[in-house]
Amino acid sequence: MAWPTREEAWKLLNEYTESRSLINHALAVEAGMRAYARRFGEDEERWGVVGLIHDFEYEKYPDLGPGGHPFKGAEILREKGWPEELIRGVQAHAPDLTNVTPESNMEKAIYAVDELTGLIVATALVRPSKSLLDVKVRSVKKKWKDKRFAAGVNRGDVEAGAAMLGVELSEHIGVVLQAMQGIAEEMGLAGS
Repeated sequence: MAWPTREEAWKLLNEYTESRSLINHALAVEAGMRAYARRFGEDEERWGVVGLIHDFEYEKYPDLGPGGHPFKGAEILREKGWPEELIRGVQAHAPDLTNVTPESNMEKAIYAVDELTGLIVATALVRPSKSLLDVKVRSVKKKWKDKRFAAGVNRGDVEAGAAMLGVELSEHIGVVLQAMQGIAEEMGLAGS
């Protein structure tokens, strides 16, 4: 099968995911992936699709590991005949589980972007405006240091991913933040 379109990826995501926060996460990762594709002169559509579907089956198969996320997702994508390069990209967001070490820039980007989007959203949600548009890189860096804040965010993965991409952490936060600010309205995080 040819690389799926964004429309096909969106349909698949919505077939498996009802949670608004998980859909927002998918949109945020897609935006970050598109930003990095532009930065590296790569195909935004392809990278965006990987970002959009990386957690598509998580709501239905939340157990991490064989039989659950992300293995079930890879199985479903293979059954649909989606390209192996795309499936490997999806698996690269969780190398500790899948043993798929990020190698291509696309794989490194999904690994670097995935967890960071959660910290950025959490930073926006504690602001009075609840708006991504009011978040600055320094705000995220300040929250970064407080390990109790958004404790579920694996900061080590973000740091390792940024290093793999050859991007300093503040710059990485800036790339992803700016991408997410571009879709703040769609995510319902543009403030009141």
